[in-house]
Amino acid sequence: MDVMGDKATLFETGRFVQPSSREDTDTPDETGEIADEAAEELRQRLAAEAGDAEAMSVLGAMLLRRGDLDGAEPHLRAATAAGDRAAANNLGVLLHQRGYADEAAGWWRIAAVAGSTAAAHALGRHHRERGDEPAAEYWLRQSAEQGHTLGAYALADLLEHRGDAGAEHWMRAAAERGHREAAYRLARALDRKAAREADDDGAPVPDEAEQWYLQAAARGHRRAALHLGTILEKRGELKEAGRWYLTSAKDGEARAACALGFLLRDAGDTENAAVWWLRAAQDGDGNAANALGALHAERGETQTAERWYRAAMDAGDVNGAYNLGLLCAEQGRTPHAEQWYRRAAYAGHQEAANALAILLLRAGDETGAEPWFSKAAEAGSVDAAFNLGILHAGRGEEQAALRWYERAAAAGHTEAALQVGMARLRDGDDQEAERHLRCAAGGGSAEAAYRLATVLDARRPPEPAHELGEPVHRRSECEEWYERAASQGHRRAQVRVGMHAAARGDVVEAARWYREAAEAGSRNGAFNLGLLLAREGSDPEAVVWWTRAADAGHGRAALRLALVYARRGELAEGQRWADRAVSLGPASVAERAARLRDALRQELSA
Repeated sequence: MDVMGDKATLFETGRFVQPSSREDTDTPDETGEIADEAAEELRQRLAAEAGDAEAMSVLGAMLLRRGDLDGAEPHLRAATAAGDRAAANNLGVLLHQRGYADEAAGWWRIAAVAGSTAAAHALGRHHRERGDEPAAEYWLRQSAEQGHTLGAYALADLLEHRGDAGAEHWMRAAAERGHREAAYRLARALDRKAAREADDDGAPVPDEAEQWYLQAAARGHRRAALHLGTILEKRGELKEAGRWYLTSAKDGEARAACALGFLLRDAGDTENAAVWWLRAAQDGDGNAANALGALHAERGETQTAERWYRAAMDAGDVNGAYNLGLLCAEQGRTPHAEQWYRRAAYAGHQEAANALAILLLRAGDETGAEPWFSKAAEAGSVDAAFNLGILHAGRGEEQAALRWYERAAAAGHTEAALQVGMARLRDGDDQEAERHLRCAAGGGSAEAAYRLATVLDARRPPEPAHELGEPVHRRSECEEWYERAASQGHRRAQVRVGMHAAARGDVVEAARWYREAAEAGSRNGAFNLGLLLAREGSDPEAVVWWTRAADAGHGRAALRLALVYARRGELAEGQRWADRAVSLGPASVAERAARLRDALRQELSA
């Protein structure tokens, strides 16, 4: 509902009426402005002095429109006395402007009873301003039912305030007649209704709501343009979204300027993004101030960044305090970081609560950290739920840890899903383990991909034999997961991929994966690479890789080295590696190595 008083113009209130062909209109008839206004006024004045009631009404309206209340009043009173309903309505407007609201209402009533829809609208608003909602509804309904656009909008506003289901009908009626605020509010109502029905704030905006946003935006409604830009951006129509953001931002909508800045940043145009963020931040948009702070922080301009983060706080954006905490933490200013994290956490910022808990935990204050982890997790922080799992696991409280891991995993936390999958593997629940490992692997966890591959590998039936006795290799799902983990640098997966390649007879591929694992520190990779090279006749290079594996604690590699040196006749070196193999194991290797060592000892003492 528009505010009445000194700030309200006659056009905003809709109470001013310029008669045209004896019909009431919401605003003065502007066709007469095409002619010379002074000449038109003179013509109407002469007709009014000759006793023409309609001319009195028109002249009074012209003077009222110009703000000449003293000059307008006698003409409007004279026209009203002659029975001109438009004059009665405009006389009410004049008296309302003078502060005589009750007298104005009396003239509006006369005009409304005579059939003036504009007067009925004005009278309805008058009663609503005084808290008389039944009378307000009666007159607004009279106005709306006779096709008055502002009457329909005002009635819809009144009914919506009361939670009346009929509000949508009249809001739609006003919107269909071109009322832009009604179009915007109808779109918002349809938008919220769809979200409630879908039980999801992120539900797609209905087509009808989008059309009303478009209609309101096209008529210059800046918030409608902002919403329309948001819809288009979510749909990937970035060029159109940017156009509406720009339209809204130019009309002074700070949130649109901020959104336009993010759109430009994502397109790589940080220079122009900063221009719009600056404009929005200066208009009090905290999100834009935070974006400016982050931009300056990335450039290493920490003082400027801090200034903008403080501006965000001043604008009521709690992210400003959180970002200040991050900035201080990066600079090693731990006490200041804790101070800002606390400020944001006490204001309900869940990630700040999680960050504060981590800070306290690193300082050895586990007792102080746990409540903040809990507060953040209960507020919806997935990271905090995962961290609580780690905290409980560190104490040996496996069930409590698992509960928090499951909660984080349900919200899509990759590492939490991995932990749940591992726990289910330990419990022997392969089906649940597989489900969680698939989630974690799909989220990019190399360890989960490897573990999932081992689960699937264990279930895989033996390869069917070819008719001629040659094995037929079919690429399995477990190999795909091994390869995914291997491509992410997982050393054990790389060894497995190498083994599968060797089984297919692809020596080059096997060597590539073994070498990659070995160079990353895998002793199994180094040992297998040595075996492959030895089979290909490259014994010297094989020795190099077996030595690396044995030095890393690989017993079989040590045994292989003992055999190589024994064959070369380097008995002392062979005995040394046999001793090493005995100490490294496993049992079968240690037994063979012991026999070889004893034989070499006898040879050396013979």
